[in-house]
Amino acid sequence: MQTNSKDWRYTVMPAVFTWLKESESGALEIDLDTTKKYAADILKVQGKGGTRMGGLVGSGTLGENSYLSAEQRLSLLKALSSVAKEHNVPLISGAAAETKEELAKIVKELATVGVDTVMVMPPKTKETPCDEQMYAYYALSASAAKEAGITIMPYNNPDAAGYHALSTDLLTRLAALPEVTALKISTIDVSVIETMMLENKNLKVLAGVDTVTVHAGLAGACGGITGVGCIFPKASITMQEYVNNGEWAEANKISQAMNSISYLDAQPLLLEYLKFAFGIHHNDLTGGLRTFGKKLTQQQIDNVHTRYALAKERLEVLDLLD
Repeated sequence: MQTNSKDWRYTVMPAVFTWLKESESGALEIDLDTTKKYAADILKVQGKGGTRMGGLVGSGTLGENSYLSAEQRLSLLKALSSVAKEHNVPLISGAAAETKEELAKIVKELATVGVDTVMVMPPKTKETPCDEQMYAYYALSASAAKEAGITIMPYNNPDAAGYHALSTDLLTRLAALPEVTALKISTIDVSVIETMMLENKNLKVLAGVDTVTVHAGLAGACGGITGVGCIFPKASITMQEYVNNGEWAEANKISQAMNSISYLDAQPLLLEYLKFAFGIHHNDLTGGLRTFGKKLTQQQIDNVHTRYALAKERLEVLDLLD
């Protein structure tokens, strides 16, 4: 697949929010048209170096994934697929299941609506599987992806999301599967990335937490998936440009400017926090977009307002507001 970058994995990609609207009955439903428009708008933004987001992540944690039915999820991704194709970038989405057989079915379904790469999360089981059980779970998803003509991206997110942690040994084994295009590592402990890169410098690792974009790059990550970049895309893209060029001081200036809001990306309520901040950014009447997620307390609302305002003020000084 040709993209607007030499290799989409060496860019930052937005984990886009899912816009919701009230139906005639008053129930919340997906607003596909608005979701598509804002996803397209983000993909049009350029960093100071002239690059753009290299992929589109839909129906992830920030896209209300855990609250959507299978039918809603497929409908959303089919709509986002048209946006990804228009901008010549891959469409990425997440998948998790209790069993490897159920997971393989989901991977094939996602391929039918235009998903190019599936971020595969650990199994949704109470007990932590051993490494061999975990490997079999991912290996079957890789086989399903091969059959469907797509790729997978093992997703390690033991911190905010609370998924079973994948050991570095297991991640290294999974990276050797032909259908694995990259590993997504969402943790503030970037030593995990460096440990694997020391064993195999050719690994492709995407950082999944906005607070550690620079440190992940120093550890060997080639790109990242961002939530804060949906709010401040120019800043996020420019920071990744500096990381890729090894301009660490410049990259760190942007990271520090966004620290107040990036912090929210590593919290259990990251969906609710960042979607609310996105609503503030777009002058939503209530200061936050509708969500299927949890209702924030007034203290949490005030905290997001403060963090957003501080990041906006700092980025304005750096001429990184869109």
